[in-house]
Amino acid sequence: MNPTLPRQAAPPDEPSRPPENRGHRIRRRAITLLIIVLLIGVPAGYLVISANQSRQSGRDKEDKYSATGLTEGWPSKVQRRLYQVPVPHPANKVAYYETNNWKTSRLYVQFQTTHAGVDAFFKQMGVDQVDLKKGDITISSRDQEITGWKFSGPGSRGGDYFGLVHRQKNPKPTQDVVVNTANPDYPMVYVVSRAIP
Repeated sequence: MNPTLPRQAAPPDEPSRPPENRGHRIRRRAITLLIIVLLIGVPAGYLVISANQSRQSGRDKEDKYSATGLTEGWPSKVQRRLYQVPVPHPANKVAYYETNNWKTSRLYVQFQTTHAGVDAFFKQMGVDQVDLKKGDITISSRDQEITGWKFSGPGSRGGDYFGLVHRQKNPKPTQDVVVNTANPDYPMVYVVSRAIP
């Protein structure tokens, strides 16, 4: 047999609640609904805004990295060291462009410098200028198309071109170099440095 417990009576000092009227019930439900909307809606709104910003940032990066052609300015020190392209001082008309894929990474660099600058450039690369061949356009037409470089033959209106290929064993990069001497005082140097990851 189960014993039954007696019911407890409400404490005598607590007043009984009056029945809830219609206006109070509507107000209570409205406040509850507002709290639910704030607890769910505000974080959801932040998520939507954050997702849109992230998507836009991704598009901006995609546009930046899918751009073709040269960017005015100096490549970073890391790029110059990695691709072994020692841009000399003084140099102007400096521009570069880097491409990367699973097979080959390339750094395209152009600059105008003095004859002493050209000497310093080849010395730092470990190349002798006597290896330059007149009229040898060593930069491929594919690479010229990517950068917008246009080389005409020797003796043409564009001046004389000299080129060489500096081949090195992996992981060191291989450089294709073309020097334009149309301006006898300030030659223009074009370099494509290829590294295989």
